Amino acid sequence: MQVQLTTNILKANDAIAALNRKIFNEKNIFVINIISSPGAGKTTLLEKVLPKLPPDIKPAVIEGDLTTTKDAERIEKTGVFALQINTLGGCHLDANMISQVLEKIPLDEINLLVIENVGNLVCPAGFDLGEDMKMVVLSVTEGNDKPLKYPVIFREAAVSVLNKIDLLNYVDFDLKQYEDDLQAINPNQQRFYVSARTEEGLEPLIMFIAEKVRSKRGGA
Repeated sequence: MQVQLTTNILKANDAIAALNRKIFNEKNIFVINIISSPGAGKTTLLEKVLPKLPPDIKPAVIEGDLTTTKDAERIEKTGVFALQINTLGGCHLDANMISQVLEKIPLDEINLLVIENVGNLVCPAGFDLGEDMKMVVLSVTEGNDKPLKYPVIFREAAVSVLNKIDLLNYVDFDLKQYEDDLQAINPNQQRFYVSARTEEGLEPLIMFIAEKVRSKRGGA
């Protein structure tokens, strides 16, 4: 009975996700679903990346969190439209939550929508929001074993970003083992190595995102 219930929930979510995707495709909006543990630095990463996007890339952000509007407020300070969804205890965003707020987002003025999911490597992995791409962010302070412990999200994510590489010399993080594990789980994954704090490695990630947006709208 529990398996059936889970299946029904995911089927209902996928149906709404398909409708979201149809809207995004009609408007040529590239959508990224960013997933990480709490504290991996995904909001800081967005604060640094968004202002550096080329002028033709017009972003907006949906922030997912249990409570508060702190992350949306941080993003708004960069000059980018941001909307906060509070799940009030829920461990992930779902397609219906996204659907309900789309009318509040200036979809005709953007070509990139970044959805920062609730901090969790487990729950968000199974829920399609209508995105074009999942991006998983991991920090070196979390340890190199996360791909093996949470293989679903690392398998589902087309892109991985290893953050806080400026701390590699100060933490016990086996970079080669991390890369070997990722290769075994998802050999086709695009990988980036960055420090949001020092901005090391951001340029390749920024150009990658820009190319994806342009490709979707037919400008590449």
